[in-house]
Amino acid sequence: MDKLRKQQVSLRGASAKEITRDALLEKVAQEREFRNYMRRATAASLFVQRVWRRYVLMKRTALHLQQEWQEMVNCHPVPMSRVWISNNLLRPFLFFVTTLATRGRRFEDRDVDCMRICFKILLESINSSDPQRNFCTLATSSIEERSMWIYQAKKLISLCVVILSECDYSDQEGNQYVALTSMAMRFVVSLTDLKSWKGRNDITLQDADIAVRDLVCYMCSEKIKLYISIRKYLGGLDVPFSSQTRKSGHTDDRFLITASAITLALRPFNNDNVNSQFAAEQYCVLLLTIPWFTQRLPAVLLSAIKHKSILSPCFREILISKERVLKEISKLNYLEQNSSPKTLPPVGWALANTICLAIGADNNSKDSGRFTEGLDFSSFIRVVIILAENLLTYFEEVEWTQINSESLVELAQRQANMSYTDLLKPVCEQWHLMKLLTLVKDPSTQKADEKCELTDVAYYYSCMLRIFTILNPVAGSMHILNMLSFTPGFLLNLWGPLEKAFFPELNSASETTFSNNNHHTIEDLRDVISNKKKKWVNLLNKITGKSQGDYEQIESISNISTKFGNEPSDIWDIESLRKGPEGLTADDSHLIHLFCATYSHLLLVIDDIEFYEKQVPFTLEQQRRIASMLNTLVYNALSYNVSRQNRPLMDAAVRCLHLLYERDCRHQFCPPDLWLSPAKRNRPPIAVAARTHEVMSANIRSDDSLAISSMHSVITTTPHVFPFEERVQMFRELISMDKVSRRMAGEIVGPGPQAVEVVIRRSHIIEDGFQQLNSLGSRLKSSIHVSFVSECGLPEAGLDYGGLSKEFLTDIAKAAFSPNYGLFTQTSTSDRLLIPNSAARLLDNSIQMIEFLGRVVGKALYEGILLDYSFSHVFVHKLLGRYSFIDELSALDPELYKNLMYVKHYDGDVKDLSLDFTVTEELPGKRHVVELKAGGKDVSVTNDNKLQYIYAMADYKLNRQVLPLSNAFCRGLTDLISPSWLRLFNAGEFNQLLSGGNHDIDVDDLRNNTRYTGGYTEGSRAVKLFWEAIREFEPKERCLLMKFVTSCSRAPLLGFKHLQPSFTIHKVACDLPLWASFGGQDVDRLPSASTCYNTLKLPTYKRSSTLRTKLLYAINSNAGFELS
Repeated sequence: MDKLRKQQVSLRGASAKEITRDALLEKVAQEREFRNYMRRATAASLFVQRVWRRYVLMKRTALHLQQEWQEMVNCHPVPMSRVWISNNLLRPFLFFVTTLATRGRRFEDRDVDCMRICFKILLESINSSDPQRNFCTLATSSIEERSMWIYQAKKLISLCVVILSECDYSDQEGNQYVALTSMAMRFVVSLTDLKSWKGRNDITLQDADIAVRDLVCYMCSEKIKLYISIRKYLGGLDVPFSSQTRKSGHTDDRFLITASAITLALRPFNNDNVNSQFAAEQYCVLLLTIPWFTQRLPAVLLSAIKHKSILSPCFREILISKERVLKEISKLNYLEQNSSPKTLPPVGWALANTICLAIGADNNSKDSGRFTEGLDFSSFIRVVIILAENLLTYFEEVEWTQINSESLVELAQRQANMSYTDLLKPVCEQWHLMKLLTLVKDPSTQKADEKCELTDVAYYYSCMLRIFTILNPVAGSMHILNMLSFTPGFLLNLWGPLEKAFFPELNSASETTFSNNNHHTIEDLRDVISNKKKKWVNLLNKITGKSQGDYEQIESISNISTKFGNEPSDIWDIESLRKGPEGLTADDSHLIHLFCATYSHLLLVIDDIEFYEKQVPFTLEQQRRIASMLNTLVYNALSYNVSRQNRPLMDAAVRCLHLLYERDCRHQFCPPDLWLSPAKRNRPPIAVAARTHEVMSANIRSDDSLAISSMHSVITTTPHVFPFEERVQMFRELISMDKVSRRMAGEIVGPGPQAVEVVIRRSHIIEDGFQQLNSLGSRLKSSIHVSFVSECGLPEAGLDYGGLSKEFLTDIAKAAFSPNYGLFTQTSTSDRLLIPNSAARLLDNSIQMIEFLGRVVGKALYEGILLDYSFSHVFVHKLLGRYSFIDELSALDPELYKNLMYVKHYDGDVKDLSLDFTVTEELPGKRHVVELKAGGKDVSVTNDNKLQYIYAMADYKLNRQVLPLSNAFCRGLTDLISPSWLRLFNAGEFNQLLSGGNHDIDVDDLRNNTRYTGGYTEGSRAVKLFWEAIREFEPKERCLLMKFVTSCSRAPLLGFKHLQPSFTIHKVACDLPLWASFGGQDVDRLPSASTCYNTLKLPTYKRSSTLRTKLLYAINSNAGFELS
């Protein structure tokens, strides 16, 4: 139990509980703070009351003065002296106007009336020639009067600037205010122009000039915000787009106000003693960024704002103070465009207005093909580059590429059809480019500090090209690319410095080193290198006394050390490009970007005659160098990953590289080593490349990640740097990985009891296959077990362990792809390649049937089974997701291609040929007329539109006509084969992957990779007879032998070492009676085969003639197991 607590007694006599010391101090502090707060609150309330009383008093006084002022003005006789105007008119006026109107930025009717009266009196006074009446003569009077005049003039200028900023033509009841603004602008213009002072004399001219300069400096100061008011005023004007409207659409007051505002904006540029640097900065930041700046102004004012005395200081200010100017422009973006991030920023309008101002004539007039007189081209180009770079940076920050077409409405005025890109159209005119190129070629026409370089022009057009592409990804860059690609000599001008930079060792000998005879030139080069090496070694032997054996040892070591360094293919691997875009200078980057974008556009329209025969615009040797440059650049860029800033360059380079590579695949002009050379040093192993490719493809499909590995980028973008054999192995590795993943998922991959059972009648192989397998879709990857029914209706002997399914796939492909079946037809060329029959869409279930055939081809590729047919390159391009161009028409319809080339190069009037934009399609029982464009039957082909007709016809034949059937086939094919796997190959390689290419068998390769079982060896008599017999076979008979043994008539793609299981010859012992042996009788049994195991069961024949006869009978009997 606790002790009793002793009672505490307060010595103060209080019975309350004692407070602690800390609590007491805190309480005192709070009370002190409260008293301070109350004192501040009381002082604040007294201050507010004082301000309010002052405001009320001043307003009451101002109203009283306004009333008295109005009465005084109405009663005062006319004319009025200058002293009376200063003392009696302006002093009270400035007080009550400042108090009642300008502080609140709101003008009431009574204020407007007073200001109109005041400015009317001032204008009459300024226009008076009597010095005693002219208000401006006070600037040259006594010191006191002069000071008062300066003060009042500055106040009046500030008032006029405020009046201008509040002018609004949209207000239907604002006519009085428009008249006031007109009078105020007339007054300021006259006040700041010494030439308009009528009361001055020669004695006081110097004082008057000083006063005017002072006023102009004050007017352009940051305090007055003149350019902000002008920006606000001009931004409220309508945008008349036609020249006629611009000349006649303004009322007198509107024209006068606009002209006065522009006059005030330009006044600092014409005054030598005024700080024009600040004025130029304000002009660039606040006026050049006004949307549709030049379109809002009357035509008569454009010559003033385009004068070199205005443009040169502005360009100079942007170049000198680039960071500050761009920073101020970006502030406008945040102040004015918070509502929509997709609105074009002010720097975009500054770019468009700068280009418009550089054009000498009215932008909409017919005579617009010239620059402004006296334009500093070097400064103009650099300013455009600075503004364009800043605009492109803005686009990247807001991810402008994701904009949709509806958002672009903000870039055009609703009442007109003109868009923002129309302001940039002068850049797309050929005269624009030709003038700049003339300055580059003839620098004598420019000053030393104003020289225009080719790299500047390339950078200029590179930036503009990117802007056009971003604003309209579909067709925005079409006009500028058309102009660039068809300007004579422009591509050669771009390629010249690039060729010097990347091929400095070029001389007359190297021009002929790599011609079309590549193998001979490579051997010649190797001999030259070897001979030079021998000379140096012989000299070394004489000095050191070493023998020829020592030389051979040195030679072997040298061969190893130079295995990757001195091979001729290294000539195509440009050392300066091995770091990708990061190793390029800024000038080279811009040149390459513009060159690639322009040349890739030209490659779309240039035909093979121009490319190979006429060799325009480049010789074939130059084409090889271009391909080498792009191949090395793209490969190394992808190897090191592409930074965001280099993406436009790489997009253009990849596009140009692909066009050159596809043209080389169609008609070779480059040595094979050229395409392989960049990856020769650091090509990854096939298995690693395949696994990386598949993993990254899965990641991209799952989350659309931007983090793509460099190896994956190389494989998907430039698979041609890997040899074809390695890509085939990569393809097989990808399929093996897919089979492993399916096996891990529990699916049936190989033959077994759970395989898909199908029964196929040989007489109805297509119908039975379609009915039983079409519904499987991607499950067709699983193993199928085929049982054949003969034409007699009896089940055929044999168990399917892979052989019968191979036979089924080859047989159904042979039947379905036959032109007689109607789904496919053959091209009219000698190759007789397959392409979908356009008339097949009229057949029942044709789309479903072609989709099923796509799955059949996919199954054959998946299982590594070669088929007997090859497809047209035009059709293969659709399967690979590529577009076909006009020159590929020669492989599809040579006659049509010849006719189109005739039209293209026709010297006369094409209209005489009576062509229109239609094509007649022959269908069973009828003709169908197809319009190549809307209303094409009413559009005649002329010299102006013949190119459009040619490419529209080619596009229809190559792309549109077979598109539905191609899409159906592609859907079936991609059920089993990933599209990314197929893109490892070009069209010719795809056919080789599908059919094996060569229609004969390499007997030596087959013999070197053959196994012998059952007692046979390579030296057995029957085996020797067998090899002698098949060497004498025709190619067709050797193919039949392969089909008899393996169910496929083609050799494995990469040789018989890749045939699984290996080709096997099994001994079938056949004992003969003794009397038969003496009589010379041979074995009567026929050879047989086990296609599941690729095994030929060969009896022990004694004579070559018997073996040949029996073997030919067997392979032509279309039987295998039955012969056992």
